[in-house]
Order: sequence, then C-alpha cells, then structure tokens
Amino acid sequence: MNKTYHMTIAGCERDLPLCKASDDLVIGAFVIFGDVELTCKAAAALLKKAPEFDYMVAPEAKAIPLIHEMAKQSGRNDYMLVRKAPKLYMNGVFETEVKSITTAAVQKLYMDGADAEKLKGKKVLILDDVISTGESLAAVETLVEKAGGVIVGRMAILAEGAAADRDDIIYLEKLPLFDAEGNPRS
Repeated sequence: MNKTYHMTIAGCERDLPLCKASDDLVIGAFVIFGDVELTCKAAAALLKKAPEFDYMVAPEAKAIPLIHEMAKQSGRNDYMLVRKAPKLYMNGVFETEVKSITTAAVQKLYMDGADAEKLKGKKVLILDDVISTGESLAAVETLVEKAGGVIVGRMAILAEGAAADRDDIIYLEKLPLFDAEGNPRS
C-alpha cells in the first residue's frame, strides 16, 4: 500500500504512510525518530496541557525523543523509561506483559527498581507517541502503580481510533484507523 494520510500536528504538516496491520485494518505510521521539528513542537504543545507532575515515564522506544524533549523544555534533569528488556545495570526489576497493536507478539516491559523507588508517592505523567488500544499505556500504569507512583496524567501526541474518545488521555490530534483500502473508518 503506497497511500499516505495528511495531518497537521503541533503546526507541522506531515504525510503518514499507511501500513497494513491485518487483513481489514490499516494504520497511519507515526514515527518521530529523526523529526526534530515535530518532536520539539509536540513537546511544547503537550507541556502546555500537562497537569502538575514530579516525574515523567514513557515506554521504550518511540516515545524516547518526546520524553527527552519534554524534560529539556520543562527544565527537568531526569525521566524514567519502561524498557523492553532488563539491562545488567537494573536492580529490583518490576515487570508486566503487553500486547500492542504495532507488535506481533506479547512483550514484557520492565522498570528499574531505582527508578521505581523515586516514584513512590510522586505525581507521575505517562507519555507515549501514540495511544491506540491502550495496552501499552495500561502496562506502564501497572508498573508505575507497583512502584507506588500516583498517575496524574496520560499524554500522547496522537490518539488513534477509539483512544480519542477516552476522557483520561490528553493528546494533540486524533489519528483515525483505516479500512483495507486505506479509507478512514467512521
């Protein structure tokens, strides 16, 4: 499929490639890796909408540029990542499972025990690039709650499909899901 979907996100016009997720589902591929302008503008726009928070947490990997830029713009020197694999330097690891719309199999997500210790009793803002089914978001929420963090907000650049109808997500733009021919679903 060589179709694209045109969007304006944080003042930036972009054409998202449409990619087949299943026989009857096509999604708009939104990747901020390498798009400095969009990352910076989206971070600024989200920070304007953000509730008061102590820490930000995001899942690895596509949200990394966003959380980094939001930390930089808000004057913070740290943030936490939920990892797709435990690393040798991680101790007291928390884990949970997730099945994402863009991933073929069930994955495990991990939080470093040192990061978890910082979150105890703190106001936590969860970030992602796109929220679709909410499965990744729920997995990050599980880890933050296990750590004793208080979730004060869930933010994404885009809310895909039914996620845009949720009242617990703050986002910049709605991204529709598409049928097999690449037409937006109603």
